[in-house]
Amino acid sequence: MYLKRKIDKFLVNWKNNENHLPLIVRGARQVGKTEAIRFFAKSNYKYLIEINFVENPQYKGIIEEGFNIDSIIKLISRMNPLFKFIKGETLIFFDEIQEFPEITTALKFFKQDNRFDVICSGSMLGIQQKRIESTSVGYKTDFIMRSFDFEEFLWAMGYPEEIADDFLFHMQTNKPFAKIEIKKYFSIYLDYILIGGMPAVVKDFAERKNFENTLTIQKQLLLDYQEDIKKYAEGLDKSKILSVFNSIPIQLAKENKKFQISKIIKGARSREYFGCVQWLLDAGVISICHCLNFPELPLKGNYEESKYKLYIADTGILIAMLDEEAVLDLRTNKNLAIYMGALYENFVAEAMTKSGYELFYYKSEKSNLEEDFFVRTQKNLIPIEVKSENSVSKSLRMLIASENYPDIAFGIKFAHANIGKTDTLTTFPYFCSFLLKRYINSLT
Repeated sequence: MYLKRKIDKFLVNWKNNENHLPLIVRGARQVGKTEAIRFFAKSNYKYLIEINFVENPQYKGIIEEGFNIDSIIKLISRMNPLFKFIKGETLIFFDEIQEFPEITTALKFFKQDNRFDVICSGSMLGIQQKRIESTSVGYKTDFIMRSFDFEEFLWAMGYPEEIADDFLFHMQTNKPFAKIEIKKYFSIYLDYILIGGMPAVVKDFAERKNFENTLTIQKQLLLDYQEDIKKYAEGLDKSKILSVFNSIPIQLAKENKKFQISKIIKGARSREYFGCVQWLLDAGVISICHCLNFPELPLKGNYEESKYKLYIADTGILIAMLDEEAVLDLRTNKNLAIYMGALYENFVAEAMTKSGYELFYYKSEKSNLEEDFFVRTQKNLIPIEVKSENSVSKSLRMLIASENYPDIAFGIKFAHANIGKTDTLTTFPYFCSFLLKRYINSLT
């Protein structure tokens, strides 16, 4: 059973563009890259040539005679004479290219040859970013694929594609959801928090209609991530990378969610660990939220490199990282005490990242003023607050009301609440966070 993804439409549009370049699909391990590309190929090409450099490392020899396309095709066909190379009807799919980034040098020559469409894919490609860019710049298109967002999860649960339009209409018109709707969507949202967006987990839940196997799959995915760190973290202390990764849930549970290297091990220094943070970012398994120097525009360049929060890229993986008692409490009683605020904040951070936002927050060293996230329109800075209850913090009120923050005129709050609006504050239920960017864009 194939579950519809947003990349499906992107791939069709890519193919229909007459001047399209070879495509590189990036993303963390097991977010559905290979399955989506195969599904697209089946519907749009007569022939698919799929080469996986992990499963079939012998194909690394296809460039031994250089990057002339006829030579590459000859060497591929030598290894598999059944492959069909037909102009305009064949898609060449190089998978797991993190094992053989040299193949991206061929993208320039495939484009100049222009007989075959080419898609490359792999995990950990951020780690090979400089190497890939230097060999293929100007001759490729990039697409970052992540795990299921809440909209895709709703599709998997049988909801129509138009469900997001209905949510967005409620947000734009400030029309509260009906009681039966809000109850239903919060229930589905809790399922999504527990499951996360990793395709193997979503597919199992969609087929079984229960949680019987979901935690087992999440635990295995977590082990796979940890094994990737041991396998691919070249030139870095792998134990330090694992320490940073495993420390994220603990530090998110603190009242001050700023990530502190000193909390990992006594006497640890930030400069010894930031390479570890960068590795996890490049691998696509975490996201970073930078602390603004001051809550004002612009956002980029207006932050301190050494102050940041870290989030797990998929909330389902975060769930799998918690202790068994905490997971049982959440699944049984819908309660996670100190972790509940961390989960909601991680979920909103995940939704924002998946919709294309960079993450920024603010916390003053001189006062109690702090705010979870910030986004911007052309003219305004908008504070985004995430609350486990339907209340408003003093910080958000101050940011909106004070003349010290002229870029801020209003704020947005995500909470366990229905849609509501005052002159300066709009409240949305958590499950609408995946639409934040579309809502903000509609304001301008």
